[in-house]
Amino acid sequence: MLKIIVNLFFVVLGGTVGYLYVPDIIHLLDLTDISWVTSPYLGMVLGAIIFFLISYWVAGYIVNFLRWIEDALIKVPAVDLFFGSLGLIIGLIIAYFITQPLQDINIEVISQVLPLFIMILLGYFGFQVGFKRRDEFVNLLKTSKKDKRRAVDEEDAETNEPRVKILDTSVIIDGRIADICQTNFLEGTIVIPQFVLGELQHIADSSDALKRNRGRRGLDVLNRIQKELPVNVEIYEGDFEDISEVDSKLIKLAKVIDGVIVTNDFNLNKVCDLQGVNVLNINDLANAVKPVVLPGEELVVQVIKDGKEHNQGVAYLDDGTMIVVEEGKDYIGKTIEVLITSVLQTSAGRMIFAKPKLLEKAL
Repeated sequence: MLKIIVNLFFVVLGGTVGYLYVPDIIHLLDLTDISWVTSPYLGMVLGAIIFFLISYWVAGYIVNFLRWIEDALIKVPAVDLFFGSLGLIIGLIIAYFITQPLQDINIEVISQVLPLFIMILLGYFGFQVGFKRRDEFVNLLKTSKKDKRRAVDEEDAETNEPRVKILDTSVIIDGRIADICQTNFLEGTIVIPQFVLGELQHIADSSDALKRNRGRRGLDVLNRIQKELPVNVEIYEGDFEDISEVDSKLIKLAKVIDGVIVTNDFNLNKVCDLQGVNVLNINDLANAVKPVVLPGEELVVQVIKDGKEHNQGVAYLDDGTMIVVEEGKDYIGKTIEVLITSVLQTSAGRMIFAKPKLLEKAL
């Protein structure tokens, strides 16, 4: 269909060119003795035929070029395309008003060439500003709408909507976020940026087997969140081309859309705190919901291995908390009752010290 349109365009173009210029060419060739030869309609037919034949040679290249443009436009997110086009239109409108006074100047360079140059320049700048500042414009529109709603009614329900949660790469690979979403502890929309997906895919394609498995697990977790869990998931298609690091892009995105970053990256957590960005750390949540044990309580544990000190054994709770069992080396591989002697809370987590209950009874 596209090729037919191109051929038709060439026929119309050829007919127009033939109608306008073939009679002049005939006059130059001094063939005016034959009256019917100078007819513009004959020129129109000749031009249409010639250009139709030419179209068969160049139509394929033109169609491929148009399809390349079409594919490129389809891949561009709708928001980017809208604001880029809007910026282009505004730039052309400004250029139109600027170039109007130049039309009255009799100097050909100023009246003809300069307006064209200004049109191209301002159109380009308008497109670039609209495309690269799209996130700020979207946030500005959202803020403007919220301000209007607050002015009409301070208690409008829209102002009480939960903020969006932005997932980073580490929390996706970790996998616990899917279970948290399933329990409905996270309110609001889950946002997964396109640049995080790109990093995740890069990890999944790594030549290192461990990284590759981690990346694939992250993709499986995202698939589960999107298809199986009762949460609203959105893919953020935008990008911040002037920023190279993914963590910095996440912070910028959180500021632009007024969102909350969900992570288990300690360093990203600290940077967010310094820049005033709200953050939810999955590790903090895990530490908060660990069962509370007090000295004097009894637990049933399985001693897994020996400890660093002499005669110590090491066991673990279901949540991964380490239990150091004094005089527990002889019980490695066995399930025994232990008595909690002390609990130590460190920056790395919680450590519990205990001793076998059998020893307590013996005493």
